[in-house]
Amino acid sequence: MALEITDATFDEVVLKSDKPVMVDFWAAWCGPCRMVAPIIDELSSEYDGKAVVGKVDVDSHQEFAAKYGVRNIPTVLVFQNGEVVGRQVGVAPKNVYAEALDKLL
Repeated sequence: MALEITDATFDEVVLKSDKPVMVDFWAAWCGPCRMVAPIIDELSSEYDGKAVVGKVDVDSHQEFAAKYGVRNIPTVLVFQNGEVVGRQVGVAPKNVYAEALDKLL
């Protein structure tokens, strides 16, 4: 399962990570988000120890969604050294997300 990231934990988990971080911005009512969720969970297992894969519920935690201009969900951001280095808006095949992490490893 992907790590649940909140506004309170975002700075520590994402911005201060020494590994690449993939963050899925989602909401429970969002149909496309439910399509991306199993992919994010699979990547979380596959990249365990190599990258951090988590998700932010934008209904409960809006601070960082607003900070990074997340206007449509799902939006998946990839961070390295606290900076956004990749963005995928909408649903994409698993290999798109995996390649975004692979090029940082």
